[in-house]
This record gives sequence, C-alpha cells and structure tokens, in this order.
Amino acid sequence: MSSPSDAPRSVLVVDDSAFMRKVVSELIDASGEFRVVGTARNGLHAIEQIHTLDPDLVTLDIEMPELDGLQALGYIMSETPRPVVMLSAAAAGTSGDLTIRALELGAVDFVRKPSGPISLDLETVGERLIDALRAAANAHLRAVPMLARPRSTATGETPAVPARSQAHARRAVVIAASTGGPRALAEVVPALSSALDAAVLVVQHMPRGFTRSLAERLASLSALPVAEAAAGEPVVANRVYIAPGGLHMRVVAGVAGAEIALDAGAPIWGVRPAADPLFRSAAQLFGANCVGVVLTGMGRDGAEGLRAIRDAGGLGVVQDRDSSVIYGMPQAALQSAGADRIVPIGGVAPAIADLVAARRGTA
Repeated sequence: MSSPSDAPRSVLVVDDSAFMRKVVSELIDASGEFRVVGTARNGLHAIEQIHTLDPDLVTLDIEMPELDGLQALGYIMSETPRPVVMLSAAAAGTSGDLTIRALELGAVDFVRKPSGPISLDLETVGERLIDALRAAANAHLRAVPMLARPRSTATGETPAVPARSQAHARRAVVIAASTGGPRALAEVVPALSSALDAAVLVVQHMPRGFTRSLAERLASLSALPVAEAAAGEPVVANRVYIAPGGLHMRVVAGVAGAEIALDAGAPIWGVRPAADPLFRSAAQLFGANCVGVVLTGMGRDGAEGLRAIRDAGGLGVVQDRDSSVIYGMPQAALQSAGADRIVPIGGVAPAIADLVAARRGTA
C-alpha cells in the first residue's frame, strides 16, 4: 500500500479558457504523479480555490480577465506561498515579456500552452509540463526573497547606457542557469559593473523566443549592454551575451579575437542551449582568464564545463544551497569541479568582480 508521501501531488489549474483547462487537466491526470483537484477561470477565482482546496501546486495562465496571472502570482507568493508553473501562450512580444516577469516574481518555471488536442506538439508539451511540475514540487520557495528588485531599479531610475566597448575581450565570465535562473540572473547581471573588464556569456535553459525577452528585460535593468548573441559577432569586454533558445553557443577564435559561434546540434543533457559547450570553449580560448558560474537549476549541465575551466587554470563560482531554487546544477558542479567561491545569490556578482579583478592583476 502506498504511503501518504507516495500519493499524487494535488494541482489547481487556472486558465480563462474552458478548453485549455480541460486539455491541461487531462495531461496532468494522465501522468499518475499529479492529480487535478480543481480549476479556476481567472485570478480571483484562483485565489478562492487555493484557500478552499489548498493544492500543492498551481498552473497559472498569464493573461486573464478580472485578475491576471501576474497579479494572482503576487498574491499567492506573498499570502499563501506554493510552487507555481506559468502557462504562456506564445514566445513573442508581450506574452514573452510577462513570462520573464512572472519568473522574477516567484514562479518556478513556465510551459508553452498546447495549441489543441490534435496538435503535433501536444505530447511534447505534456512531457514538458510534467517535468516542470516535478521541478516545482522540489523547489526551495524561500531561496530568493520575493519580488527581487535589482539595485538599478530601486529608485525608479533607468540605468545609464554605457559607451559600447569595441575591444575584444581578454577575459570572460560564463554563466549557467536553469530552473529559477531568470530570477537569479535578475539579481546578478544588474549588479555587475559597467567597468567589469570581461565579456559575460549566459546560457539559460529556455526555448526559442523567450531568451530575447529575457535579454531585453535584463538590458532594461543593467549597466552593461545585454542582448541575444548573434553568430559571428565579436566577443568584447563589458557586454552580456545571452544564448538564443534552441541553439548552442560557443566562443571561437576569429581573425581579431573571440567570436560567437551558434549551432543547432543535438541537445546535451536534454537541453539546447546547454552550458557545457560554452564552458569548454571558453576554457580553451581564455584559459586562466575565465570565470565559470553555475546557478540554480535541475540536472548537471555546467558541471563538466566548470571542471574544464578549472583544469585550464580558470576560476569557479557556485551558488549555495540555501539560495538555489533547485540545487541540482550547483551541487553537480561542486561534486565534479569544486569551486573557488560558494556564495548566496546576492554574493555572486561581487564574487565575479573579485575573481575577474584577480585575473586582471596577473594578466
């Protein structure tokens, strides 16, 4: 007989479309790992149902009438915290931007909505939804204070846009992040100085389209220019490059210095982009002048790459357990490679600055 801990986790499904509530509920119930205990048609109804049903997890549509997903999420995380997975209709434009904001506000993960019961992507979406619920069920909700507010927005001021450096980078910082990553990156990237004197390259596990919204969001908060990386562009100091969803990113030697290389090779560790290809290429190209950073996420992507960086004489930063939404990637990195700094999320940017400065002093 199953113990209570083996019982399926309960889920509340929130969507303004009755059709979508039915599709999502069927996908969840078919897993056997989770059971839908109720549905809600908007944010107000969701709050009522949470108080009545006390579900373990919530799937939450972003765009709804009366009380939208962001407003409902804010209430849930402040008044009755529990893991939330957002459902996003599309990657482009407003929907993608709202998805990134939801992840900053405390949602554990997001899933694109299926387009219909006979859709070719229905099975894929179902698998992705269950994976997201598994991650949410294991999330450390108090890892990062709610409503993370980067220093650059604390006074409501728009960050100054620095002059764009054209000098090829002599040092590189490479960052790996997955579940909980957008929230962590919103703490780390805006806290980096415009005088860092290193290129920053980021792999966040995220599908095509959403990485552009992530880059635009970080750019609006940061002193450093932030953009999705483009194939063949030079890797210059004091600029942040986000790996595009659906493509692996590497750094390669060009005529004048390091350049971005992108490819649609097979997924690694089940994801594309993956951090290990970037980390290994940075270890080869920058050697001791490379700092590898592994942030929150499921799995072990970044672990072997961080080992390659440290084997090449570079340095490593790993997010600590208490501030990680999911400790899988940082733990795997520590076990495989060790680290020069193990810090909470608020200490990542200072650690990066210290280690880059240390390498600058020896260059």
